[in-house]
Amino acid sequence: MSDSPAAPTPYEVLGVRSTVSQEELRRAYRRLLRRTHPDTGGSAAEFQAVQAAWELVGDPEDRARYDRGEAVTVDAVSGGGADGGFSATVHPSRAGGRGPTVRARSYGHPGGRARERYLALMREWAGRGAEPADPYDPALVRSAPRELRQLLAEALAEEATARAVSGLGMGFTIWNDVAVHPSTDAKLDHIVLGPAGLFAIRSADWGGEVKLSKGELVGGGIPPGEEPLRDLAAAARSFGRQAGVRFTSLIVVVPDEDLALPFDIVQRGRLAGALVVRRSLLPRILRDGAESAGRESVDRVFELRTRLQEAVRFV
Repeated sequence: MSDSPAAPTPYEVLGVRSTVSQEELRRAYRRLLRRTHPDTGGSAAEFQAVQAAWELVGDPEDRARYDRGEAVTVDAVSGGGADGGFSATVHPSRAGGRGPTVRARSYGHPGGRARERYLALMREWAGRGAEPADPYDPALVRSAPRELRQLLAEALAEEATARAVSGLGMGFTIWNDVAVHPSTDAKLDHIVLGPAGLFAIRSADWGGEVKLSKGELVGGGIPPGEEPLRDLAAAARSFGRQAGVRFTSLIVVVPDEDLALPFDIVQRGRLAGALVVRRSLLPRILRDGAESAGRESVDRVFELRTRLQEAVRFV
């Protein structure tokens, strides 16, 4: 199962509360095995998810370890520290050692608003307004409601993208957590300007696989009614009108394991040219451009940077 905070917990997959007895857990597992087995009309993906959930909590000792948070692993992409758990944010311009690479100019606080909302709601949920001892403790995170975990996943995704693009070099400028318009709560996670153009980017982690279908992103973790690409396009248009700029391309970035292809592109319709990209591929897309997009002149990049510096406001 995915280690993303947004991913369904084993208990959610099995359709039970985390407090059920081991026997109740076993009955739920067996019932779902029959329901999801491909030979009885289920799907292979659902069947595998049920098996993966059972592997984490089916044995009482494994279940106890999971409930303590020991089954949650955190890697460098998710922003975790060496001691496990979900770390506080690390600004990309200060992360890691000082090597010879000249980093891109980066402004704003990637994932900042999502972190603030997560912490506020975690205090309300876990401590009735008091600060939990460790709001990123894996056991606490996994026991939290799905909506709360999604906020942490958003923050981690935005921070991971900011780190991924910070090494693009001095020819690039990045603005993070950009307000779209004073009259709305909408934002652009990242705006990236470079020789290949101007890109509006959303960093997303829905805790499972996604794909393009009929010009829009779909996946089991995407809430009903949410249209990620259309929402990104609307935010980019609103900001573009206000700032007097036009975006070269729209990009939704997801964890590598959540996209079967390295990237996929909308071929037709109003969103033609929009992409969904694995995070590890994003720097290459930003350097080389999306499909046949032309490259901006140095003068044009300088003009756009000046215009954006005047127009950008952070959330």
